[in-house]
Amino acid sequence: MTNCWNLWHGCHKISPGCKNCYVYRQDALFDKDSSIVNKTKSFELPIKRKRNGEYTIPSGETIYTCFTSDFFVEEADLWRADAWKMIKERSDLNFLIITKRIDRFKNHIPADWNKGYDNVAIACTVENQDRADFRLPIYLKLPIKHKIIICEPLLEKINLSSYLNDSIEMVVVGGESGNSARICNYDWILDIRQQCINFNVNFHFKQTGANFKKDGKTYRILRKFQHQQAKKANINYKNGVNLKSTPFNL
Repeated sequence: MTNCWNLWHGCHKISPGCKNCYVYRQDALFDKDSSIVNKTKSFELPIKRKRNGEYTIPSGETIYTCFTSDFFVEEADLWRADAWKMIKERSDLNFLIITKRIDRFKNHIPADWNKGYDNVAIACTVENQDRADFRLPIYLKLPIKHKIIICEPLLEKINLSSYLNDSIEMVVVGGESGNSARICNYDWILDIRQQCINFNVNFHFKQTGANFKKDGKTYRILRKFQHQQAKKANINYKNGVNLKSTPFNL
């Protein structure tokens, strides 16, 4: 992924969506323990400069932050303040942060956060109704400028109606990847799409997952085709029209 800033690596599993974590799958290939959290060599990536003094990453780019961990994982508490300083310094970049630990957010933001940084989107993931009902009430009350709900991996039918309002910029939906992927039912995806249409919230179907059920039939879809097939469905929604792009390029 272009401009992926994995400032620390490793995480511990906290909910059903973590069961077949892609980071654990990849690390297992190298006999690496994914539950150990370590700062990476890329920690200062956003503020690295070229020999001429210009930033290595040009202005206007989107930075996909902490995709091999969770930005709010407990083991990274000592490093997060420095991460926030870099995010503030690069106010000319957009940072996308996805978390399953939204309950830790309020106690781990910088003192000058106020109503949120303009260049930061905080996406809250919910994989089933239980996690939606736990995380989203917390999420809706938080001071965040850009809010995105991510239902990935989508493990069951989810009713988001109580949580969709003008503060939610988008809902992203996707199935689970990997050989042990659990089934993602297209009916669940269409149901969430309709909820988004009802509340005029942008909707993005990101990927089918490896085990995709449609019209009563289950399809095994190779990883390289999962995003492609989702795009082919042509069901993305933005204010009544197909969604071509978003501020954070999801």
